[in-house]
Amino acid sequence: MNKHLIIAGAFCATIFSSCNQKENIKSIIVKNNLDFERSHETVELTKSLLNVEDLNTVGIKNAETGTLQVTQTVDTDGDGNMDEILFQPKIGANSETTYQIVTITEAEKPKAEVLCYSRFVPERTDDYTWENNKVAFRVYGPVAQKMVEDGVPGGTLSSGVDAWLKKVEYPIINNWYKKNSERPGAYHEPSPEGLDNFHVGSSRGVGGIAVKEDTIYHISKNYTKWKTITTGPIRTSFYLEYETWQAGNKSIKESKIISLDLGNNLSKFTTFIEGTDLISAGLTLHEKDGEVTGNTERGWLSYWEPHGDSEIGLAIVAPEHTFIDFETYDTEAKDLSNAYAHLKVHNNKVVYYAGFGWKESGQFTNSKDWEDYLDKFSQQINTPLEVSLKN
Repeated sequence: MNKHLIIAGAFCATIFSSCNQKENIKSIIVKNNLDFERSHETVELTKSLLNVEDLNTVGIKNAETGTLQVTQTVDTDGDGNMDEILFQPKIGANSETTYQIVTITEAEKPKAEVLCYSRFVPERTDDYTWENNKVAFRVYGPVAQKMVEDGVPGGTLSSGVDAWLKKVEYPIINNWYKKNSERPGAYHEPSPEGLDNFHVGSSRGVGGIAVKEDTIYHISKNYTKWKTITTGPIRTSFYLEYETWQAGNKSIKESKIISLDLGNNLSKFTTFIEGTDLISAGLTLHEKDGEVTGNTERGWLSYWEPHGDSEIGLAIVAPEHTFIDFETYDTEAKDLSNAYAHLKVHNNKVVYYAGFGWKESGQFTNSKDWEDYLDKFSQQINTPLEVSLKN
């Protein structure tokens, strides 16, 4: 008799536990307040928001379709524990979608290729390079700088941002550097994957910064320290640090986190800066045969120009409380002509986005397509997707 009671009690406890777990399933609601569909914006969910101990066992499921979403966990502070989980929801115009937060195993997670990738490149002096499925970039380190200062061929002295013109969805960084190590300069030649024919020199390239004092733009030298934060199917991000540099009488201390998300043509630059309350993010004018346009209200600056046998658009986009105005700086000095977006520094930090769209990639056919993209991108960063937790 007692044995039967024990078994019955255990059975009831199991049923109660199962029901209780179902009742405690968390859900999030993602809301789009704009009048167009949004599908390549990254939602960041923290461990504290979800109230979970281990993000590695978290799955995100569309409550309507039951489809598990592709996710990526990120250790933002480098302590070995994951702090955020990322995913990119697809939300219709002026609508919302509910996602359930579920517990899953590693085997149950949706598989996705690592398309958002970055790394330090010691085999090519000390570049740092990053890419996603649309675009690729690189910046230059202290070895490349010292080579120039010591008169050694092959160095680069620049804090500008280089654009690598890819026209394929898959990663090209490792392939291009491998080709270049086998035959120096190979990635400068056209291929089915694209090419590197974008000149940076001492210009700002695609989003390098300057500090203006009187009528002169002052710039830093190459980055001195780097650290990869994450790579994955949704985002790559990394940290760069610079030696303190001078802008007239101002001593400028600069570091930054750069990130690039899946499906985006613009990298996010989170710049930590001391010594100035205003910076200028620049776009190289190359041969000065393109058109500088901008929209101060929307917070973007664009330069659309002929490029080789094609055309390319460069851009800076910043939040409305950050973007002040823009100007075209034209000088006879080599590589120093740039279009500049003037950006307000808030509490020693400024956030902006910079990138490009190459006509050859098939994404943009003319400057209007490019500017329409910038308009939408601006609306997205100024009206982010709203996330709320629903128990």
